[in-house]
Amino acid sequence: MLVGGAVEEPPRATPPASPVLGACYIVAAGATDDWAGKSQCVSAWTSGGWRFVAPVEGMTLYERTGGTFACFRNGAWDVGTLTATSLLIDGQQVVGARAAAIDSPAGGTVVDLEARSAISAILSAMRQHGLIAT
Repeated sequence: MLVGGAVEEPPRATPPASPVLGACYIVAAGATDDWAGKSQCVSAWTSGGWRFVAPVEGMTLYERTGGTFACFRNGAWDVGTLTATSLLIDGQQVVGARAAAIDSPAGGTVVDLEARSAISAILSAMRQHGLIAT
């Protein structure tokens, strides 16, 4: 059940009505029915019924419906969040640690409204994406 490391969907509190043999799920808080008392566990439907594995810190599973990953951190499942110190593409760093805030353009003796508007839009996009502080 953990060799492929994949679950069918985000955490859910109730077992599916007709699970497919080998299907795995993350049991959400407040679980009911056959999953009662198994919150946070990874459950798998087998020929012998439900089997459960308690998660350990750092356990990561692929979540099929969202195409994201679920990682068990600090006692809870974190779905869809990737944590890293940098992002490299073809060996080239494209995103690193967040930089300090950059002030929007203001003042000066010559004001170019079109350039100032473009710079403000770039800074706004960088802030929205968390690349620079606000």
